[in-house]
Amino acid sequence: MKKEKTVDFHIKWAWHSISRMYNAYAARFGITMSIGYVLLNIDLEQGTPATKIGPLLGMEPRSLVRMLKNLEERGLIRREVDGSDKRFVRILLTEEGKKKREMAREGVLLFNQVVREQIPLDKLVIFFEVMKDINRLVDEENAKLKANESETEELTLE
Repeated sequence: MKKEKTVDFHIKWAWHSISRMYNAYAARFGITMSIGYVLLNIDLEQGTPATKIGPLLGMEPRSLVRMLKNLEERGLIRREVDGSDKRFVRILLTEEGKKKREMAREGVLLFNQVVREQIPLDKLVIFFEVMKDINRLVDEENAKLKANESETEELTLE
């Protein structure tokens, strides 16, 4: 099988290209694409519970902890214990974090504008439908793998 004929090759190839472009854009403002992505997923007004950020970004807990520590050290975020439930920590943007978030937002909007100008709407609609279908299939496969993993663990324990 040739890699160019696989679906995942094209998705990964496109994402790496987009990632390099976003990193080049973000570097002009002293951040990375990953930092911009985290900042974009923090609610401007209410902040976001730390436990919600990882799943939004698909980040592993250890990576998220390192990223949040880095952002806090750089003065882009601050942590606040939730007023109603002391077990939760909210991540809030500092003024500098809001500025960097806006720069990241402008980069995303610019890229999307270029795509929308160059690719007809009917093709984009089909693309979004296909990507939703692929995500659904991946979720189904992950559920099957997890179920098989549980069955294997049960057999091992017996």
